[in-house]
Amino acid sequence: MAARLEALAPAGGILISGKVHDEVEGKLNCGFEDRGSRSVKNIARPVRPYLVQREEPAAARSIRGAALQQEIEYSRAPDGVRLGWAKVGTGPPIVKAANWLNHLEYDWESPVWRAFLERLARGNTLIRYDARGNGLSDWDVPDVSFNAWVSDLKALVDDAGLDRFALLGVSQGCAVSIAFAERYPERVSHLILYGGFALGARKRSPESRAKRDAMATLMRFGWGADEPVFRQMFTSQFMPDATKEQADVWNELQRRTTSPECAVRYFETVGDLDVRDLLPRVQARTLVMHVRGDLIAPLESGREVAAGIRDARFVAMEGRSHLVQESEPAFEREEIRLFLSSDALNLLCFERARRCGRI
Repeated sequence: MAARLEALAPAGGILISGKVHDEVEGKLNCGFEDRGSRSVKNIARPVRPYLVQREEPAAARSIRGAALQQEIEYSRAPDGVRLGWAKVGTGPPIVKAANWLNHLEYDWESPVWRAFLERLARGNTLIRYDARGNGLSDWDVPDVSFNAWVSDLKALVDDAGLDRFALLGVSQGCAVSIAFAERYPERVSHLILYGGFALGARKRSPESRAKRDAMATLMRFGWGADEPVFRQMFTSQFMPDATKEQADVWNELQRRTTSPECAVRYFETVGDLDVRDLLPRVQARTLVMHVRGDLIAPLESGREVAAGIRDARFVAMEGRSHLVQESEPAFEREEIRLFLSSDALNLLCFERARRCGRI
């Protein structure tokens, strides 16, 4: 049957049988086009093949034009800290781990994050949250440690009723995602890491440590000031090619998101993290993406993460922004959607090649 379907498929296309379609429909982030009944050589009964649509299905395209409304809820961490989280979209769940820094309401309306978040919610239920100490989560918290961040993620997905989901990490959210995937392998179907690193900047070299400590000192004195000169220092590294609007929004986001003291504690925890030993124990299918000109986490940091996780796919992209911006070439890449849709397609392609005697 596989060879017959291959002969019927258009150039570059994949046809699947009705039986396979019934098994995978609704489980993948891709559509299927019913090609109607077909007569196939040496098969007595007509077959009904389906063409796999690598482009987004019509239902997902309609979401892009709709006014998406997020729902904000609250959970409690094991130590009682209140965590704000939001849900938007419909479809298979994808959880975005918190990163530097987040505010559920402000991010959703900002030109820095909005386009990326809407794209993630297209065909998925996107769940994201504010880490302890910032955004809509409690600010006055005794523990701003890496282990607390991982425990917070566990508490949130438990409260949301998620048994298994795709997990997305951006920046230091990658390390949190790696630790969670290693600790709870049965919970993570796909691991997506953008702009990540396994080793914090304070541990990379004496020069990097000195620079990091100097930045922490500046944060203590200038973070909450009305004049954004200190915060602009961070903005210029996160988004060196930002428009004035994007830079102003990011400067204001950092001021609104957390207190100066908590920002310093957060900054120090990120600088000291080290998840290199966890990489070989990650079992989830993993996609690692990194822009070549990243000033926060050099390209080699992304390569190190991908090399440490078995069978991880690494994608290097043009650009300099540590955050996914609509103006960056990386924004137009559909790597995440294709990665989430690839499981069954890869299986089908493998089976087709096996039956045709090519492998």
